Amino acid sequence: MASTGLPRHRPRPAHTQGSTRCAYTPDGTKLVTVGSNNTIRLYRTGFDGEPTNIDECPEQNVAVAASNEFFVSGSEDGTVSLYSIATDSFEQFLLRCPLPIRDVALSPDNTWCAVASDELTVSLVSTRDITHVKTLRDHNRPTKHLSFDPKGSLLALSCTDGKVYVYSLTAEQPELIRTVDDLIPSMDADAETSSRVAWHPDGRAFAAPTSTRDVQVMSKGDWEKQRAFKDGHMGDITALAWSPNGALLATAGKDKQILIWETKTQTVASRHEYAGVMDIAWHPTKNILSFTTGEGEVYICPEFVQEQFAGLLKEPKQPAPFIHDPLKQAANNAPRLNGKVIPSRPRRDSLGSLASLLDDPMDEDDDFVVDDDGAGYAAVSGRKRPREGEDDLFGSNKRQHVLEPEYHEAFQPGSTPWRGNRKYLCLNLIGFVWTVDQDGHNTVTIEFYDNDMYRNFHFTDTFLYDKACLNEHGALFACPPRDADTPATIFYRPHETWIHRSDWRTQLPKGEAVVAMSLSESYVTVTTSSGYVRIFTLFGIPCRVYRPKSMPIVTCASWRDYVMILGNGPVGADGRTRLLYNIENVKRDEVCQNEDTVALPEGETLKSVFFSDSGDPCIYDSTGTLLTLLHWRQPSRAVWVPLLDTKLLPRLASGKKSESYYPIAVADGKFHCIILKGGDQYPYFPRPLLSEFDFAVPLTSSPPMETSGDGDDDDGEATEEQEGQKLQQAFLLGAIAAAQMSDLADATSRAGGRSKITMALARKELDIDKTLLQLLAGECRVGEERGMRALELVTLMRDRSGKMIEAAGKVADRYGRTMLGEKIREVGEKRMAGDEGEDEF
Repeated sequence: MASTGLPRHRPRPAHTQGSTRCAYTPDGTKLVTVGSNNTIRLYRTGFDGEPTNIDECPEQNVAVAASNEFFVSGSEDGTVSLYSIATDSFEQFLLRCPLPIRDVALSPDNTWCAVASDELTVSLVSTRDITHVKTLRDHNRPTKHLSFDPKGSLLALSCTDGKVYVYSLTAEQPELIRTVDDLIPSMDADAETSSRVAWHPDGRAFAAPTSTRDVQVMSKGDWEKQRAFKDGHMGDITALAWSPNGALLATAGKDKQILIWETKTQTVASRHEYAGVMDIAWHPTKNILSFTTGEGEVYICPEFVQEQFAGLLKEPKQPAPFIHDPLKQAANNAPRLNGKVIPSRPRRDSLGSLASLLDDPMDEDDDFVVDDDGAGYAAVSGRKRPREGEDDLFGSNKRQHVLEPEYHEAFQPGSTPWRGNRKYLCLNLIGFVWTVDQDGHNTVTIEFYDNDMYRNFHFTDTFLYDKACLNEHGALFACPPRDADTPATIFYRPHETWIHRSDWRTQLPKGEAVVAMSLSESYVTVTTSSGYVRIFTLFGIPCRVYRPKSMPIVTCASWRDYVMILGNGPVGADGRTRLLYNIENVKRDEVCQNEDTVALPEGETLKSVFFSDSGDPCIYDSTGTLLTLLHWRQPSRAVWVPLLDTKLLPRLASGKKSESYYPIAVADGKFHCIILKGGDQYPYFPRPLLSEFDFAVPLTSSPPMETSGDGDDDDGEATEEQEGQKLQQAFLLGAIAAAQMSDLADATSRAGGRSKITMALARKELDIDKTLLQLLAGECRVGEERGMRALELVTLMRDRSGKMIEAAGKVADRYGRTMLGEKIREVGEKRMAGDEGEDEF
């Protein structure tokens, strides 16, 4: 950090004492300054002579914003004026307000001017048609500062009540989408202290001064506090501005200091002593910083940033200082094979041009693309261009056009991305694990739903764990490799044990990172970036290491002795890889399913995978559908069956609710999830409540209607139809559950365990037959014309003793269906005789 005592730049007397503001034109050719007198000055960049003056303008100008063609200024007399830069003259009044103007801002496309005054509203005035005005009125407080985001889709208001109000401008009428508390200090509208929101040039975050004299960065979208520029000023901050590429931040304070901060490290690069600074403006392309003071002076300072830091201004646009940058996380989660990132491609329907595929320049020896038909093809990595006169692999010397595949990204089930400095490592029915970044170390907390059985705990995490699993027996953690000398680490901690310190920790080979992991009551399964599946016992003994056929690996899940591995398979017609899965019994060394396909609709992705409480694989996809796998213990027989389509939930039938669901588990015959509101994709803090939904196989597009109870005929028919749908649901769900129980009984070797499952299966089949009896009664009520359908229901009954079929005959007799009763008894006689064939009906 450079110390004070640097050469001082000379001030230029520009205005009388009072509020003085400045702004560069986007092309950097001119600097516009306004102040307390009735003169506006335009300084030409690189010219050290007298500026151009625009006289006879309103006095007490307190705000200015500039484009290349014009600039606007706001005065305490309530007028907002537009001036031409080409003619250096006044053109028109944009707006007149009854109270003093406090700030003006131009949208990035210069078509709108936002105006803040001491009124309780903010006006958006079209610079092309001043009769077109929009009013922002949902904040109900006077606004001190205004700031458009770089795309012009958001407008941030710093109000006198100490809150930042963010409006979305994408719709015809601006909409308040966020109120940010506990960020900026409350102050009077005419205070010298600043509470301005300064958007970072990458548009993903903004910075704002705090009451503790720091500058806090907040991310857009999740509105979480990110990195902060701390311990720089001893007085309140009066101005701040990002450099054009976002690599540096300039701040001024009442401590008579201008500080230049390095964005990446949030450290002070240099200090400069200047008193009374009110406004700061960076030149768009040069190492020039300009600022104004309360004495009416203007400083234009070439080479203001010292030589050792000046190179930062020449770099491309830098990222905003996130605690955990989602862009870096996306890069870290990119598909990898043998530790190397595999390039992916955008969807074919989103390709605008060949340039969209060629993001990076290619060396002469690299593969190349000939896009002579405009289809947007890319060459396959590793394929070499055939030499002149040499045939390629397909017997032709023509260049091949091959699509690059789009891979399914890896993920850890039950976890969330970083949001600010917090992240859920694991969410399930046992409890939840979350971590907080404490700058240098993390704090990990484990909380359980059953505090009588388990004890909550937390610990200081110096390994920086980013993945975790939790079950009834213990907690599993993994951290990524930090550098070449610090490999990835796996840590298992049991909840309780009969001996002391039975937890264990192991390291992966250098350069190998954990992609996903799972924990069962028997094994620890870890999939890695090198394409390995590593399986340990609960005491840390490695029992299996292998490389699956489907790579890159996407995720994994486990239950007891079973492990399910999912990975990218062959490329489909849409250019996406097909998601494949393997299921094996580690203890028996048996493969249940080998390279089978995960049933995903075209273009959709997998959101989570887990085993149910009864040990059946389940998936939840991006369509909001929950599916389970039937007959998965029998090779080549597995089939994905839908249990619930959340889009068809009755709570969404009105269309007024907009919500999604974060999957947690399948247990007790229900889908357990977290309801997400407001477009959120992941749950956040405070800890959300769990919700549960009954299964409902998607049979119809309309969810069941509520019974009105007014007794009219239409409602009666609707109720009868509803009852039929419920019974059909019960029959289908019962059949699915019975199939899973039957498979489990066949796979259970212990006699005691098998007898319990067999008894449960018998009760389930009895329930199915009772449901069929109810459906039979409904068919009998309709009339004789539904006799064949009614008889078919009887043939679906599972009871072999004849009691349920006998009951079915009595139901038919009760409704006077004599012919149907006779047919039912014939079915019963054939079943008892054992000669009921598959072609009987």
